[in-house]
Amino acid sequence: MDKLKIPYPIIVEGKYDKQKLSLICEGLIIKTDGFGVFKASEKAALIRTLANKTPLIVLTDSDGGGRVIRSHVSSLVPRDKLIQLYIPRIEGKEKRKSEPSKEGLIGVEGMETELLYGLLRPFSDKNGGEAAQRLKKIASNPLKKVDLYIDGLTGGENSALKRDEVAKKFGLPEGMSAGALLEALRAVASYEEYLAAVGREESTTED
Repeated sequence: MDKLKIPYPIIVEGKYDKQKLSLICEGLIIKTDGFGVFKASEKAALIRTLANKTPLIVLTDSDGGGRVIRSHVSSLVPRDKLIQLYIPRIEGKEKRKSEPSKEGLIGVEGMETELLYGLLRPFSDKNGGEAAQRLKKIASNPLKKVDLYIDGLTGGENSALKRDEVAKKFGLPEGMSAGALLEALRAVASYEEYLAAVGREESTTED
C-alpha cells in the first residue's frame, strides 16, 4: 500500500492519531492536543493562517469529545475551507490503553488502516501537484530552535519584538513564545521562506 500524498493539512486530536496517519499518508498533520486547542491562541491562529492558504481536512474521534473539538475547529474558519471526514462509531479500545474511553469507542488511532486509507484516498494528489509539493516541503521543514537563536528570536534583549515582526509576516499573532512560534513556522512556512523573512541568505546550522 503506497502512502497517499495529501495536499491539504489534516487536523487530528492527538499525537497517536498523527502517528497513525503518518503511516498512511504524506502531508502536513496538525494536532489539537485534545481540548488544549480551546486555550491555545497560537493553535487557533495557526489553523486560521493555514485556512487562508488551503482547505483543511478535519478528522476527529466519533465520541462526544471529538465532536466538541470538531465544532471548535469549525468555528475558527469559513465552512467552505473545511473538508469534514468522519470515522464510524465502533465499540472497543486501542491496544495501548488498559481501559476503553468514557464512551467505549475506538478513536482515529485505533481505526483499521484500510478504513483510514479509504477516507483519505479521494483527497490525494496522485500527480504530485504544486499544492502537494509545497505542503510536503513545509512538512519537511528542518527549522530548529537554534535557528531562532541565531536570528535573535530567542535569548536576546529584543527577541520578543523580533518574534512579533516575523510572526506578522506569516499572519501569526503577536506575543508568541519561542516554542510556539517554532511550531507555527514549521506548519505554515518552508525553511527558505523563514530564511527570507529573517534576512538570512542560507542555513548556518547542521542537519
